[in-house]
Amino acid sequence: MASSAVAQATVFALRRKIAQIEGTLPERLEPAVAHADEGRAVVLRRHGRAIVAAACLATGAAGFDAALGGGLPLAALTEIHGAQTRDAGAAGGFVLALTGLLLARATRRTPLLWIGTAEIFHEAGMPYAPGLRSRFGIAPDDLLIAEAPKLTDALWIAEEAAELKGFSAVILEIRGNPQKLDLTATRRLHRRAQAAGRPVFLLRQAARAEPTAAPVRLVVSPATAAPRHTIAGPLEGSIGPPGFAVGIDKSRLSLPGQFTLEWNADERAFTERHEQALGPADTGAMVSLPRHRAHPAPAAGAVVAFAPAGGTTAAGRQSPRKQHPAHRGPRRAG
Repeated sequence: MASSAVAQATVFALRRKIAQIEGTLPERLEPAVAHADEGRAVVLRRHGRAIVAAACLATGAAGFDAALGGGLPLAALTEIHGAQTRDAGAAGGFVLALTGLLLARATRRTPLLWIGTAEIFHEAGMPYAPGLRSRFGIAPDDLLIAEAPKLTDALWIAEEAAELKGFSAVILEIRGNPQKLDLTATRRLHRRAQAAGRPVFLLRQAARAEPTAAPVRLVVSPATAAPRHTIAGPLEGSIGPPGFAVGIDKSRLSLPGQFTLEWNADERAFTERHEQALGPADTGAMVSLPRHRAHPAPAAGAVVAFAPAGGTTAAGRQSPRKQHPAHRGPRRAG
């Protein structure tokens, strides 16, 4: 027993050393393994390469999926962070796009459950039913919303729903960094998601990163929309698909990275966009100049006149007034 433990520690040390030399992660050097989950393989990893299997949700963006080892894990807890309150729309839209991908690829259509407290729904708003169908392919009957009065109630509903197979996915939206959402609470959510084989998305608004049991943490913020693409090229002055700036803040299979993704509502898939695609026109002024008026900036020239050397007074400049003799006397000690 002791010799096998020493041998295993030696193998782990060598694996870490090789990963350090190659600039990758030790998990990518694992031998090929396969796990059975309702007859589906998970992910096969062999020397830094990942084979996409049924237990991963591929977004359609090749570089982003490759960085995650094939896509987002299905039977797991995944954190989606909005660093600021104003990022709530982008983070929520990103989660809805992921759930739209789930429903589109599911063999049996089951509803989604979105859980949140009254505070978070009052702050970020409710999902808009017509937009869910047109943008994400989610029918109003496919989304159930549970508004809990307190955080403890929201956590209880999420834990109970996470182990049910009657939902395609569970979304738990939390604001800030409450103490009750600790490592133990996230570990319970993650284990129940693994047991049920269904994803649980922890949508956190205006929160900072902290230790959780989620194997993947993504930080999402809005990205500048690129012009629409036509046969003749980008259409100048138009607004293309919505963009998401997605950062991989934590992953067991990849190093941190930053990606810009666009959501194609017609094909129900993400595409990766490089910032060079925006073109040089986006580096100029945000507001166009007026047509019939001069530029508001003043013309270059001297704005401050200094007195010439020698102590002479400039033309048109008054000499300082002489001080009254009484003012030059010593002050009386009070």
